[in-house]
Amino acid sequence: MSKKKSVFIQGEITSDFIANAIAKHQTKTEIGAHNIFLGQVRKDIVDDKTVAAIEFSRYEEMANEKLHTIREETFEKYNLTCMHIYHSLGTVQTGGVCFFVFVSAPHRPQVYEATEYIVNRVKSEVPIFGKELFEEGTHQWKKNI
Repeated sequence: MSKKKSVFIQGEITSDFIANAIAKHQTKTEIGAHNIFLGQVRKDIVDDKTVAAIEFSRYEEMANEKLHTIREETFEKYNLTCMHIYHSLGTVQTGGVCFFVFVSAPHRPQVYEATEYIVNRVKSEVPIFGKELFEEGTHQWKKNI
């Protein structure tokens, strides 16, 4: 079993954070492929109201436990060298990155399959909630799709 990693980041996941995560893997010469998924806050229009931001929250204990399980099961299922999952908490403006999955493996087929597997499981199983904040001041809870 691997140690539990910190997944949650306050606010937007910045380009510098993403670039640094990639740069740290250049010394791991057993890696032949990386794959990245970036979830970005869309400027949706819902009932004639425009989304300005999403405010993310989570049920902490359950979210951390579920993410740890997904991590362990992904390592069992795929031949990965590294896996990183990060999700925003708090407010992220439209255009900002709020979800970052980064996997590495000796060969490319594993990284494609593992990335999709992780993203789908996080979106469907982890209790992370998004409150869409509209430009005119109202809000609604977002449904994960």
